[in-house]
This record gives sequence, structure tokens and C-alpha cells, in this order.
Amino acid sequence: MYKVLRSFLFLFDPEKVHYFSMNALRLICKIGFLKRLIAKKFTPVPFEAGQFKLGKLSFKNPVGLGAGFDKNALYLNELEALGFGFVEIGTVTPLPQAGNDKPRLFRLPKDKALINRMGFNNDGVEAIVQRLKNWQLTVGSRQSNTPQSTANYQLIIGGNIGKNKITPNEAAWKDYEICFTALHDWVDYFVVNVSSPNTPGLRELQEKEALAKILQNLQRINATKKNPKPILLKIAPDLTTDQVDDVVTLALEIKLDGLVAANTTIDRTNLATAKNLLDSIGAGGLSGLPLRERSTALVAYLHQKTNGQIPIIASGGIFTGADAKEKLNRGASLVQVWSGFIYEGPVIVRNICKAL
Repeated sequence: MYKVLRSFLFLFDPEKVHYFSMNALRLICKIGFLKRLIAKKFTPVPFEAGQFKLGKLSFKNPVGLGAGFDKNALYLNELEALGFGFVEIGTVTPLPQAGNDKPRLFRLPKDKALINRMGFNNDGVEAIVQRLKNWQLTVGSRQSNTPQSTANYQLIIGGNIGKNKITPNEAAWKDYEICFTALHDWVDYFVVNVSSPNTPGLRELQEKEALAKILQNLQRINATKKNPKPILLKIAPDLTTDQVDDVVTLALEIKLDGLVAANTTIDRTNLATAKNLLDSIGAGGLSGLPLRERSTALVAYLHQKTNGQIPIIASGGIFTGADAKEKLNRGASLVQVWSGFIYEGPVIVRNICKAL
């Protein structure tokens, strides 16, 4: 059924289809019994408490939705109904920004892939915090009428944070601090994004000195909080081995809470899509099936280099239960989907969890 619907939706602009589909789902989920029907169909049975953890966080299942899908925390209610164990919002920046010029999202059906150059388009941290406050009020109200054993399985929210395009790299640490401080009471964990290829100069912040300044500052702030939140770093799949080793060394030194491997790639090798079409699309980060082997190799390398001391959220090329199993077997603690969600549809969480 979804394949037929996907063929129709793929006739239209990807970004417009994204908002049309999610807004339609939001309208449906406003009707209580329809949301319950959707949740019954797509939500997997929760795993045993404590089976999938990140620090003190316990996940109802290990399948999350990666950052960039719900940038502005608009669809948490709907994504919860589709069964996700966790959803990462953002990337959030201090000030609202429109992002790069459209079109900026492209499908590569022959490769089961996407290319995006969105450019951290989001409503800014203040607006997103207000939405998260409203979400927490809804969750609190719901849980007051729910048995405690079930209430423990609420949707976990991650906050993916970045810098505004106009902020120079030498001042980037301030942008991360602003977002971290504003979001701290409203998300369950943080992901520092210095690895998107779509903000000029951003990947330069992956160098050890610049990265240390950002992460150590956030760790200092986190230590002053009554309820410290896990801080993770999202890295690019295009790093050299030496750069990955620098990241591992720093992560161990400052006792980082986790790594996300990996962001999109700028590599275009071995794609089935015609070169002239790729050239016409131009710059952007590639995600989807072509990233599967590279992200798995990176997960395995990080796990080996850290001796399993640092949890890893695997992201990249996860479409099936077998893909997720491979990532978990190579050292991942949790998995995230994005492109796989677009190509496989709303059954992806249930199917992966069933396979696990």
C-alpha cells in the first residue's frame, strides 16, 4: 500500500510533500480514536525496561528518528503514534533562519537515497522551547491518568544544536551554549552538530581544538545543573582516520556521553543515479542506502577504539531489521532512521523492532 502512495508522492517536490504528509497526519491524530488506531497499527510492543539505555535514559525501543525531519518540534504527537522510541529535533540555532535557497531536498530513487542542503532552517530556539513546553504539558496530563509502568515509556526527545550561519566560527561556542541553556529543561539529551556539510565552514569545528572549546564549555554548564543531560557529538562519515582518532581521544578525555555516527556524506562515488542528474542537483549531504556500509564501519571503529566505553547511536542506511541488527552487533546502542523512513514508510519502526 505504501509503495503505491510513495510512487504518487514522489511525483512532487520533496520538501512540499514532507510538510503536506505530516500536516495531514497531524489533522488525523487530533481525532482521538484515529490516533489510537494509528498507534495500535504502527507501535511495536515495548522492549524490556533497561534493555536499551543511554546513561540514565531508558528507551521503549531502540529506533529513533534522526535530526532534520522534525526540525521545529511540530510533529512529536504524530511521531509518537508511529512508534518511534525517540525523536531528535533540530538542528536548532539561537536565531531563526530560513536556510538555503530552494530547491534543497532531492530524491535519488535508484539509490534509495536523498540529497539535502537545507542549511539549518528552523524557527529559532525560543519558538522551539515554547513548543516543547506545550508538549511536556500534554505528556504530563496524559501520564497522570496512566499506570506508572506504562508512563515510564514516554517518547524521549533529543535536542540537536548548531550555530547560526552568520555566526563566525570563533564565536560558535556561544551559539551552542545559548541553545543548550534554553533547551536544557525541555529535552532528554543533546547532540552537538558540527558535521553538517550545508553550513559554510561548519565542519572546521570538528578539529580538536575548536571542538574541545564547544564541548568542554557545555560540560561545565551541564555539571551545574540539578539534572545533567547526556551530551553526544554527531560526526561526519568523511573524516580521516586521524580526525576520528582525535574525536575519540577528546571524547574519552572529557567523558562525553555518546557519539552519533554518522551525518550525511559529500561523497558521490558508486551511485546508480546518472552523473548529469547529480551534477544538476549540486552540493548537499547524501543520506540513505549508499551510506550503510560506511556508517557501519565507522560505528565498528568507534566501538573498538573506545573499548565500548562510549555509547553510539548509529545513523545511516538503516532500512530493515537486518540493517539495524548489523549496527547493534557492531557496537551501536541505538539506531536512527531518516531516509529509510521516507522509502519504507510508517511501518519501519514496527518492522525493525519485530526483527530485533
